[in-house]
Amino acid sequence: MRYDDRRTAGRLLAGELAGLRGPGAVVLGLPRGGVPVAAEVARSLGAPLDVLVVRKLGVPGQPEWAFGAIGEHGVRVLNQDVMASAGITSTALASLEAAERAELERRVRAYRRDREAVPVTGRTAVVVDDGLATGATAEAACRVVRGQGAARVVLAVPVAPERSVARLRQVADAVVCPRTPGDFGSVGAWYRDFAQVPDAEVVSLLAGAGAPDPPAREGATGTAAGVDREVRIPAAGTHLGAWLVVPDGATMAVAFAHGSGSSRHSPRNRYVAAELHRAGLATLLLDLLTDGEAHDRHNVFDILLLARRLHAASVWLHAGTGLPVAYFGASTGAAAALEAAALSGSGIRSVVSRGGRPDLATPAALTRLRAPTLLVVGSRDRQVLSLNRLAADRMHCEHRIAVVPGATHLFEEPGALRTVAELARDWFAGHLGRPATGVSPRRSA
Repeated sequence: MRYDDRRTAGRLLAGELAGLRGPGAVVLGLPRGGVPVAAEVARSLGAPLDVLVVRKLGVPGQPEWAFGAIGEHGVRVLNQDVMASAGITSTALASLEAAERAELERRVRAYRRDREAVPVTGRTAVVVDDGLATGATAEAACRVVRGQGAARVVLAVPVAPERSVARLRQVADAVVCPRTPGDFGSVGAWYRDFAQVPDAEVVSLLAGAGAPDPPAREGATGTAAGVDREVRIPAAGTHLGAWLVVPDGATMAVAFAHGSGSSRHSPRNRYVAAELHRAGLATLLLDLLTDGEAHDRHNVFDILLLARRLHAASVWLHAGTGLPVAYFGASTGAAAALEAAALSGSGIRSVVSRGGRPDLATPAALTRLRAPTLLVVGSRDRQVLSLNRLAADRMHCEHRIAVVPGATHLFEEPGALRTVAELARDWFAGHLGRPATGVSPRRSA
């Protein structure tokens, strides 16, 4: 059985670690893929979250043959037997360590920014990754955190081969791994969604950690404020899983409609949502299909079903927060957002599409749409760009096509996703009033 994504794996892993709940534990995620898993573990345990950056010291010419590892605060762990076999001299060691330490410090600055490291001295250090194959990096991490003074080291991973787990039990005080398949293959094979984790997501998760989630409360005007929690939304005869965040003083709520094969845990949409939170916008990241429905590709492309559920969720969102609602759609979710926004009386303030498929919305919906709409497409996503231009030709609302230079469909290129987030933020902020009713369209390419 595969995990849906890293967040799901983290929640399941947290259940295995419930006995560590308390003030004595600190959760350390190995970047980048281990950090989303670690964030869920830290949230469940009520423990602080930090990043654990380690660098292996590899034999020259055979970098996978590690003779040691380094960590922050000058920690260095060496395997003298390997050094002797490989003929590593003190001069070579100094040169290799200097290069790796410079890279380690660069990564620490990039991930943690100006925050101080969470101290591990005398505490239980829970080292978390999204899985392991050989376990070499995890071994280095355990040895480094031990060198930093941890009283107990627990290695926790969602999946790994049994042989690696057995070996690491000799390095860590405990290894927690719910799944040890015989036909392991690779870590990614055990996830439905194993998309690369952007550096920006690591930074966002670390910045948001360190304090328990505030309880939901009512603001002076009756608008929900200070909310950050998982919710269940009734829609079209079922209940949809969702994550609701309402910053204090929020002025608008944005419902996210995810694309085919994605979910409310999409790292790209969570990154965009974090940018919107900083701008004072609430977000609702929701799954428009249940886990059972998502396995049927027909449901994934049933745009009208998705639109009905998105509309129901937006009604729930407006009633629960008192805020005007906008939509952010990705891939097929963009078509659902346009269909839902075009419904009579929907009251949707604006729509942003990221790498969307607006061509999958019905022609009638595109013509009827009145919510100001921004279509964001990568310049190298040529087929989708053409489809967006064709769909835009049918629109009579205010609309614009924003082309992100050098970006492909998933906006994985450096800076591309940040551009998407900034475009979305500015579009939503600029359309806080009611939807336009028949203004001249605006386009750019």
